[in-house]
Amino acid sequence: MRNRQFKLNEAEVKALQGAYHNSDDRLARIRFQAGRLYGQGDKVEAIERICGCSRPSLLEWCRDDRREGLAGLLDHRQGGNAAKLKPLQREERPALLHRYPAAQLFGQANCCGDGLFWTVPDWQRLVQERFGVIYGSRTSSLSLFAKCGLSRQRPGHYDPSRDEHKVMAFEEGLEKNF
Repeated sequence: MRNRQFKLNEAEVKALQGAYHNSDDRLARIRFQAGRLYGQGDKVEAIERICGCSRPSLLEWCRDDRREGLAGLLDHRQGGNAAKLKPLQREERPALLHRYPAAQLFGQANCCGDGLFWTVPDWQRLVQERFGVIYGSRTSSLSLFAKCGLSRQRPGHYDPSRDEHKVMAFEEGLEKNF
């Protein structure tokens, strides 16, 4: 077993303890505590249990602490949302879907299905043509579709041996009885 390279002196331990107590960021506090425990020689398994982290994360945090000091243990994620549509475009989108069927905007021959109802491929085409945005993932398109108040309907599955004429005759018979 190798000797641990990451060892903290007393000043570094105090700095990590101070950062731990002064931080409001829960994740940074975990990193400060894990780095301090590891630098003081505690067993990795115990640190994993106490901090709820994995060994690779712990070693990465210690490496960041060595390179950048306390600033390396802070959360550097940007956050925010990577929305491709601008707020006005997001507001315009549901109105288009509820006001016009796909066939009216693209022509019936250019739609998936009969064009009376919106399909995901038609929706993707609308977003691309109107707003110049292409979503690479089908999940993103489905999510936007749902945010417009539409649900994804799956076509019904019928028995291939079903005879439409017999079904119509049966339904007419039911209507005549009422």
